[in-house]
Amino acid sequence: MKKFWNWTKNNETDKRTLHLYGAIAEESWFDDEVTPSAFREELVQGKGDIEVWINSPGGDCIAAAQIYNMLMEYPGDVTVKIDGIAASAASVIAMAGTEIQMSPTSLMMIHNPFTVAIGDSEEMKKTVHMLDEVKESIINAYEIKTSLSRNKLSELMDAETWLNAHKAIELGFADAIMFANGKDENQPENSFVFSRRAVTNSLINKIQKPQKGQSVDPLYERLNLLKY
Repeated sequence: MKKFWNWTKNNETDKRTLHLYGAIAEESWFDDEVTPSAFREELVQGKGDIEVWINSPGGDCIAAAQIYNMLMEYPGDVTVKIDGIAASAASVIAMAGTEIQMSPTSLMMIHNPFTVAIGDSEEMKKTVHMLDEVKESIINAYEIKTSLSRNKLSELMDAETWLNAHKAIELGFADAIMFANGKDENQPENSFVFSRRAVTNSLINKIQKPQKGQSVDPLYERLNLLKY
């Protein structure tokens, strides 16, 4: 078992803090009963409200789903604080927060689940179906928190969307900005949302069509750059 979480406790207030830093379960929790049990045991060892600090690029969706469920079932308040990045599976865990706070410099990213598969065409079809169902399960968590439509959430995931703190609050993925100290947290006009699909399409549209008699080699070279 390789732990990717750590608990600390404030001796003065008895408040516990869960730190989720780095990849979520580098080894999948699929068909693993030991690691989830260890996480649950540590979670229920104490009582009262807890804080969950997240700085993670994501990881195993099975582990994320189980942690999300455990935190949702926890009887105390769960304050999630994103102080770096909550991407992919880590963003799902964040949705379990009673309140979700983001650092002014933090980011959240949501996208479609992906995997690696080997086999014939039937196996590939099964994998596609599995990924579709995983996506729907992730949308369930986002929908509960944000109240956005499933179609809108699906579009954001398709586009691999990055959100800064203000945009996350606007869309309902977060509730407050850390260190604001009561200052106005209203959405600024230039709030940041990055869509990989939108950027790629914009670049393609900006590439001029080759003129008659002009070599197309430079165009192909520029298109190939978009693959990386």
